[in-house]
Amino acid sequence: MAFVQFSQVSLAFGDRDILKNVSVNLQAGSKAALTGANGAGKSTLIKVMAGLLEPDSGTRVAQKDARISYLPQSGLTHHGCTLREEADKAFAFGYELNEELERIGDELQKNPPNTKVLLEKHDAILTELENSGWNRRGVTAEQVLIGLGFSHEDLDRQTEEFSGGWQMRIALAKALMVNPDILLLDEPTNYLDIEARAWLEKFLKDYNGGFLLVSHDRYFLDHTINVVYELFNGDLHKYPGNFTHYEKTREVELETLISQYEQQQAEIAKLEDFIRRFGVKATKAAQAQERQKMLDRLRENEIVIPESLKKIHFTFPAAPHAGRLVLTLEKVTKSYDGNAPVLKDVDLLVENGDRLVVAGHNGAGKSTLLRIIADAAGLAGGDSDFSGEVKLGAGVSVGYFSQDNAESLKGSQTILDLLESEAPLELIPRLRDMLGAFLFRGDDVFKSIDVLSGGEKSRVALLRLLLRPVNLLVLDEPTNHLDMHSKDVLMDALKDFGGTVIFVSHDRGFIEGLSTRVLELKPGRYRTFPGDYAYYMQRLEDEANGIVGTENLEGKSPLETSPSGSLRMSPSSHSVAHIPLSPKGQDPLKSPANAPVSTTKQSWEEQKKLASERRKLEREVAALEKEIETVENKLKEAQIKMSNPDVYSNGEKAKAVQREIDELSAQLENLNTRWETAAEKMEE
Repeated sequence: MAFVQFSQVSLAFGDRDILKNVSVNLQAGSKAALTGANGAGKSTLIKVMAGLLEPDSGTRVAQKDARISYLPQSGLTHHGCTLREEADKAFAFGYELNEELERIGDELQKNPPNTKVLLEKHDAILTELENSGWNRRGVTAEQVLIGLGFSHEDLDRQTEEFSGGWQMRIALAKALMVNPDILLLDEPTNYLDIEARAWLEKFLKDYNGGFLLVSHDRYFLDHTINVVYELFNGDLHKYPGNFTHYEKTREVELETLISQYEQQQAEIAKLEDFIRRFGVKATKAAQAQERQKMLDRLRENEIVIPESLKKIHFTFPAAPHAGRLVLTLEKVTKSYDGNAPVLKDVDLLVENGDRLVVAGHNGAGKSTLLRIIADAAGLAGGDSDFSGEVKLGAGVSVGYFSQDNAESLKGSQTILDLLESEAPLELIPRLRDMLGAFLFRGDDVFKSIDVLSGGEKSRVALLRLLLRPVNLLVLDEPTNHLDMHSKDVLMDALKDFGGTVIFVSHDRGFIEGLSTRVLELKPGRYRTFPGDYAYYMQRLEDEANGIVGTENLEGKSPLETSPSGSLRMSPSSHSVAHIPLSPKGQDPLKSPANAPVSTTKQSWEEQKKLASERRKLEREVAALEKEIETVENKLKEAQIKMSNPDVYSNGEKAKAVQREIDELSAQLENLNTRWETAAEKMEE
């Protein structure tokens, strides 16, 4: 049985211990994940296991002739040949074995005395080649490449034509297709879309060898591994079970650790205070020196809580009021270079509070659609080269995030200074925690924008966006460059967000945790599904099994419409039965009740009257928004009063404040109803 193992391995960089007496064994059937905070040394451990780094002490042993495939996080490029030819390089071991067979054949022709030994070796090599899949290498290479998202046409393209993310997919494909005994994968999901991740997930489930991988995708880990190794302060601890089980177990362990940590921090603060107050006084100098020695001992054995397991929560600034209809798309069509349209006649209604995920394969138009929405809001990075109409609802303000926008961040300001200059006053005290949640810890917050890497700029741009008071967030891959803990913080904040979210993500767990509706894009086609992502995946499975149909594929999914004409999920839509069409199969956007009226057919007097009514409604909406803000502030003040011990401990005072809260709440509800009515009239 092939294996690779450590025994008491240690490695230090300068005065920092990366690995301290670490022992681990990987063999056939090992399905392991390696976790730990950023900078804990996960990549270093994998490099040592791959034989690329020598440890300071301890031993690394690998079985003779064991094939070990290693994939680093980034940095691999390929050039000078086609994708098919590059894939064939993964089978170099097979070509070497064939050369050995030829050498043995030449020897056998000379009738040597050791013929039996040579024949046995010849048979052993033939068996190894057969077991390795050498004779099926062309088919295997094609299956792996297609599974990871390459097309048949890509196979004959030059490798240098592929972007950085696709270069890493080539490297991953080469690591997988040789069916190695041991796989060492450092962030293999970083550059994969959700379909490629699903394929890799199935590959690893069926894989007979052993593997150790690092990933920030909880869903992926839960479905592929059965043991977790945590690297923390140089020590490696083993936790049997999937990743969710590890987190629950670790949380229980941490309760005691956190209690000890808090006691130690209180003692440190007490000693520091004594030294600060009395260190300069001659009469207390001896005591201060003794306290300093005690403080130094505590510092040497200071308890550290893993950043990845600290619970941080933040909330967005209050979302400005918006109408029921946040966004309307009518006949949106987009093509590149006059070719077949990527988006064709897309009609879509997005309602306030929706969490709409845009799903589809690479090239289906997901990012394109988000750029078109950004253009409608007048934001940088938008795409105005499309036909059709995109309309924002009353009072809608948009925040847009994309990787391209992040790259445009420039300046000599530090990260902290930049965010403090833009954050609402109430969030400034929380900025250090929020930066920590987005992987900027310690002195990282003082880095200037110009020296940041692409991933760091992406995290700054995302956090910067989340500090702004908007009510529609359009997010293109917001989880890229975030670790698991950061994704959790972001998802919790988005769940509590008072506005609407339209997003694209390749993280299955993030999508399932956040989405309430799904828009599926295929080149030139689209469908909407009025349920969460789990429902959408079940629907696709049912369609593949012939349980439900795929009617109306060219336009909207077959949905019910509510009396208002907005899209609503059928009460039975989670069953395996067909989802009923709206009356007579009619598209709500195309129904007579919702058909736009051409102003060219209206008289000048009618147009003037409509314009006057609209201005009146705009003034009414603006006045109501001011009044709502005033009442909300009064309500907050009353609620703060109620939290005062002098109030809630006094029965009469408490009743009076409660009456005030009830009256303000009723007033606010009435104002919101009036505002919504006026805003809806503006949309008509």
